[in-house]
Amino acid sequence: MTTSTVSPTCRIEVRQHLRELDERETWSKKMDFLLSVIGYAVDLGNVWRFPYICYQNGGGAFLIPYTIMAIFGGIPLFYMELALGQYHRSGCISVWRKICPIFKGIGFAICIIAFYIASYYNTIMAWALYYLISSFAEELPWTSCTNHWNTESCTNYFSNKTIAWTQNSTSPAEEFYTRHILQLHRANGLDDLGGISWQLTLCLLFIFTIVYFSIWKGVKTSGKVVWVTATFPYAVLFILLIRGATLPGAWRGVVYYLKPQWHKLLATEVWVDAAAQIFFSLGPGFGVLLAFASYNKFHNNCYQDALVTSAVNCMTSFMSGFVIFTVLGYMAEMRQEDVSEVAKDAGPSLLFITYAEAIANMPASTFFAIIFFLMLITLGLDSTFAGLEGVITAILDEFPHIWGKRRELFVLCFIVICFMGALSTLTFGGAYVVKLFEEYATGPALLAVVFLESIAVAWFYGVAQFCSDVKEMIGFSPGWYWRVCWVAISPLFLLFIIISFMSSPMELRLFDYTYPHWTMVLGYGIGTSSFICVPAYMVYRLAATPGTLKERILKSITPETITEIPLGDIRMNAV
Repeated sequence: MTTSTVSPTCRIEVRQHLRELDERETWSKKMDFLLSVIGYAVDLGNVWRFPYICYQNGGGAFLIPYTIMAIFGGIPLFYMELALGQYHRSGCISVWRKICPIFKGIGFAICIIAFYIASYYNTIMAWALYYLISSFAEELPWTSCTNHWNTESCTNYFSNKTIAWTQNSTSPAEEFYTRHILQLHRANGLDDLGGISWQLTLCLLFIFTIVYFSIWKGVKTSGKVVWVTATFPYAVLFILLIRGATLPGAWRGVVYYLKPQWHKLLATEVWVDAAAQIFFSLGPGFGVLLAFASYNKFHNNCYQDALVTSAVNCMTSFMSGFVIFTVLGYMAEMRQEDVSEVAKDAGPSLLFITYAEAIANMPASTFFAIIFFLMLITLGLDSTFAGLEGVITAILDEFPHIWGKRRELFVLCFIVICFMGALSTLTFGGAYVVKLFEEYATGPALLAVVFLESIAVAWFYGVAQFCSDVKEMIGFSPGWYWRVCWVAISPLFLLFIIISFMSSPMELRLFDYTYPHWTMVLGYGIGTSSFICVPAYMVYRLAATPGTLKERILKSITPETITEIPLGDIRMNAV
């Protein structure tokens, strides 16, 4: 390695950077990090989205495109982001100074996307908390049709076997969810959301209070909380799996879940769904993996971590399918319908209506309801801890002179802003807002951002330099498989999803409400408001850099720290 004479100014910068590295906190234990990453990757989507996507796209046959997309797309991107964070020890904004400065807008875009997600994702947990509070009763309130929110269409076929289930029937669980929890009947759609539900507002305030006191001190505190929030869902899933397997008709649900429909493998949308599912499940691109890995010790084996946490995430999704579909088979048996009719609900409705109804009609229903909704809350809390930590780390690393010693105050301000941003989801038509944000405002923008991130790392920073960084950390260089994935396959994987999303925008529906066409424009507009940071910063960077256009471009794509000064285990760079 070439040595160079270091100026006194450079030595001061080196000593200052060393102090920053010494001051940067690290995980108390390796397990704190692994549980945090697993808790982040395993979220509500593993429980409701994977089972639905699986049976919709060919049952057992879907596991083939899912596995292929995980091996060549999801896991390489997951590994890349862990390695970047651990090597450069920076959040998603400041890391770009050390990779390719012109792409720094990616970091700002990620922070805005994370804010949008926090504005709707935590509302789903507020729904679960409302259910949890309602579960502390001798008789669960969604088991009967005698409540003040019920309508004449309410049909309780569990309590009276002589009642026939018709196309116009609604279950007590559906009316509890739509008319009592959400109160959708008091809104007329996105153009008239109605008032704010004070019950949900208090629930969300409680959720954010838990979040604040879990992350306000950094990974030292959140790393301890995840020992409960990341492990408790697995205990509950195991209990529910055993209970579901003993229900009458459970086998019908399992057969429906796994029966291969091989002809569906020829359909493009099956491969698109597989790619999208593994991407949004593992969660590269949210800035979370960068943030979490930046608190690791330098020589931590991030390669092993990537493989272990990815495998746990995929196996959890697969196991959740059995938990859900054994109960759907039981529901089909009780209604005397086909499983396909019972399994029409997707997303939150699958949990809050179909599964809640099944639980209500089991022996010891109160116990199962309490642990089930506790599980949903803990699944959501892990992901919220992670998503907010990604933003917090990014801002603190980028503006240490302002917020470096005021983490608690910044976290409080940020959570208050997220709470205010979530107010529209707490209205009587808030579920319509949640659906809009989930489908349009975050997905396409995030895909585009991660596509640019993979290009910036593999093509501008250089896959050879990146592999050299990895070798310096873990002692061996990634093989040709990883290199090919990072250079070509993973970017193509993302481009494939983006083109598929943009070429066939879906028509949104929620229950009986069809979203008007202007909402699609609104959704993409919100998504564009985050992605616009990328080209905007590029223009700013080129305009602010002195020199000719060619010189500006070269300076903007060259890492700002380029001359290596080896200092023991720490690589220092001098300008």
